[in-house]
Amino acid sequence: MHLLIGLLLAFAVAASVGLGATLYTLQGGPPFGALSVGPWTAWPRIGTAEIDPYARALIVRSGELPVGAGDGIAFMATRDDDGAVLDGRCDVELTGITPQARFWTLTLYDEDGQLVGNALNRHGFTSQEVVRKSDGAIEIAVAPRARAGNWLPTGGIERYVLILRLYDSPVGVATRTGRETPMPTIKVRSCA
Repeated sequence: MHLLIGLLLAFAVAASVGLGATLYTLQGGPPFGALSVGPWTAWPRIGTAEIDPYARALIVRSGELPVGAGDGIAFMATRDDDGAVLDGRCDVELTGITPQARFWTLTLYDEDGQLVGNALNRHGFTSQEVVRKSDGAIEIAVAPRARAGNWLPTGGIERYVLILRLYDSPVGVATRTGRETPMPTIKVRSCA
């Protein structure tokens, strides 16, 4: 009888530790195969048959449809270039050039993956509608109050996520280092 109780207790401890470790792993981004370029991170294998089990579980849990490897890649930023968390009460500026792509979108989400609500219904920009500087670079203000030029309203939320999706782009699994992929910089200009 003691052996049976010991086995059941050992099974319960092993199951709770295993399930707890898996849940902890699934709280962040996929743990394997990340491609980081400054504050931007992508998981190029998510849209392929070589997806790892943890990334597959994240997709199932979130219900998101990943960008297929043949279609493009999605980069996510939750911090600026200096490592500070993106705060919707601060004025943040994205500047620079984007990687080569036929088309791209930049979208603002809250921490739960929902579009950030605002009176203008402005949730992002596309490569076709963004106003560029004379050298082709972009300059986008992400701030709670209106700004001249390209402005994404944060609504003053505490934390947000920027997703840059590149469609029909050579950036992906073959890209190994950040040196070869130009990405916009993310800088906090001021905080309220």
